[in-house]
Amino acid sequence: MSQTVGDFFWERLHAWGVRRVFGYPGDGINGLLGALNRFGTDKIAFVQVRHEEMAAFMASAHAKFTGELGVCLATSGPGASHLVTGLYDARLDHQPVLAIVGQQARAAVGGHYQQELDLPAMLKDVAGAFVQQAMTPPQVRHLIDRAVRIATAERRVTALVFPNDLQDEPYEAPPRKHGTVHSGIGYAAPKVVPYEADLHRAAEALNAGKRVAMLVGAGALQASDEVIAVADRLQAGVAKALLGKAALPDDLPWVTGSIGLLGTKPSWDLMNGCDTLLMVGSGFPYSEFLPKEGQARGVQIDIDPGMLSLRYPMEVNLVGDSAETLRALLPLLEQKQDRSWRKRIEKEVRDWWGVLEDRAMQSAKPVNPQRVTWELSPRLPERAIVTSDSGSCANWYARDVKMRRGMMASLSGGLASMGAAVPYAIAAKLAHPDRPVVALVGDGAMQMNNMAELITVAKYWKDWASPCWVCCVFNNQDLNQVTWEQRVQEGDPKFEATQSIPDVPYHRFAELIGLRGILVEDPERLGPAWEEALAADRPVVLEVRTDPNVPPLPPHITLAQMKAFTSTLLSPDPEEGSVIVNTAKQVLSSVLPGKK
Repeated sequence: MSQTVGDFFWERLHAWGVRRVFGYPGDGINGLLGALNRFGTDKIAFVQVRHEEMAAFMASAHAKFTGELGVCLATSGPGASHLVTGLYDARLDHQPVLAIVGQQARAAVGGHYQQELDLPAMLKDVAGAFVQQAMTPPQVRHLIDRAVRIATAERRVTALVFPNDLQDEPYEAPPRKHGTVHSGIGYAAPKVVPYEADLHRAAEALNAGKRVAMLVGAGALQASDEVIAVADRLQAGVAKALLGKAALPDDLPWVTGSIGLLGTKPSWDLMNGCDTLLMVGSGFPYSEFLPKEGQARGVQIDIDPGMLSLRYPMEVNLVGDSAETLRALLPLLEQKQDRSWRKRIEKEVRDWWGVLEDRAMQSAKPVNPQRVTWELSPRLPERAIVTSDSGSCANWYARDVKMRRGMMASLSGGLASMGAAVPYAIAAKLAHPDRPVVALVGDGAMQMNNMAELITVAKYWKDWASPCWVCCVFNNQDLNQVTWEQRVQEGDPKFEATQSIPDVPYHRFAELIGLRGILVEDPERLGPAWEEALAADRPVVLEVRTDPNVPPLPPHITLAQMKAFTSTLLSPDPEEGSVIVNTAKQVLSSVLPGKK
């Protein structure tokens, strides 16, 4: 049998280093699937998901947790359209992902055929760096090469569309004649460092500062040692954007934790008290949490020029790899002798951890959601990987989970999509089967799509080197983050018709499909339940019944937010009594620690 286009396709991807693809079958992609079967899943593993959106989320997470190209595959029509949300997650978080989708036969395209969509047009925004539909066998080679190279080099989403009849055609190499393209494989990332003159300009600004603040993001995940060295040289405090949560361990006394609405008071104070800002590898979007314009001199390091001076008007903009640039900058920085700024930051951080502990231990009905993550932190195994969904659980992930050296963590950052935590956790475990993985999920996201992906866990877990995989569900029967946004941003009471969701026994569903289920309704059971889950002989769903009326307090409450919340209290909110009591407990814990 002659080599088909499909056969060549997988050979070429394998030559590029691809070893795993996430997807779901369909007749629009059957030629490629048959070829993969012939090629061998021992060479490129196929991970069968329950929904194509989850395949794209997993491809994005694979890229995040490995640094490699993530690959997802879907059939034509609805299969391809289902990928889009997960692809946008990769696009907004600057992850290299290749989407492979089927299409109807070439002769039918343009004929309003069943499951025929204009896929290049549909994918043009999310995969704008490179999206092409294959038309002839000799074209396939350079389409694969360009899609992989562009995705990897530019950290973008690319997409390839394959009509189903083309997939089974005999492969033809491009002939040596005019009008053909003869591409090759291979890409090596360059060392990107600014010119010496620009490094000196940055050093001048940083050396002149008396109160230096740093903000690090996902671009600093591989630059932990360099960030620490520069921070110590400048006697700076360091805040972390959510995607950079694992960039620095939280046991460093000058690390102020997360920044923004889900952030900490020390990060808020750090930004408002500094006279110099050094931002490293972060596209943190909320400028209101950065220094006031004109307050601080700014230096920014980013590999993407399009992200420079975007959130704050920087004095010096450095295009470069975070680790390499910080390494080159360090010898130009003067050791600051005055430790008063650093000591102030360290005291605020110590006090803040005390506040968080007190807030977590406040009573609630039945379980305070903050305590879920507070009890998890000291029990997290070494080298654990933590994922979080969007929603109120992300507040407790951002503030209460303490990162240690060697840990990894992520969530849907730029897109902030619901439903990413479980597919992220699956991809993390497949990439690192020996590492413990914990997913933190709200019940809204669980019902939306994450319950189905537990079936994927049940399908694959026996092949893992370690069974330690825990999905913790915050069951409060409320779309909680939006409920609080309605109260605080809009001044409206909880809208039961949109916010209340069914009570589902998630732990029992886990048991139904062969996993372990644990239910916690008593806060005193939380610690032992985490220990039991992390030591289990199979993946676990840990369901905790949490109080929806514990407020996710921002680090700074604005007058507008206070007015809106006050307006809410004058409205007939169905949870008014509990909201008032729990809010009072949380606010008072800041000034009267120890009061339960």
